[in-house]
Amino acid sequence: MAKVSKNARVAQRAANQGSGRDFVKVIKSIKCEDTGKYTYKELMIHKDKVKEFFADKK
Repeated sequence: MAKVSKNARVAQRAANQGSGRDFVKVIKSIKCEDTGKYTYKELMIHKDKVKEFFADKK
């Protein structure tokens, strides 16, 4: 079995900084005030902006 040193993994993580692992899928339910029905908003956003997404009213 091959081993990878810790330093190599840290360097590899830095190289993949903008990769897809930093993005998450979020789903927010939004209730229509006129009809009372729910719609769902799905987005792929950066994991650092999740709180901002859910804080937004729309």
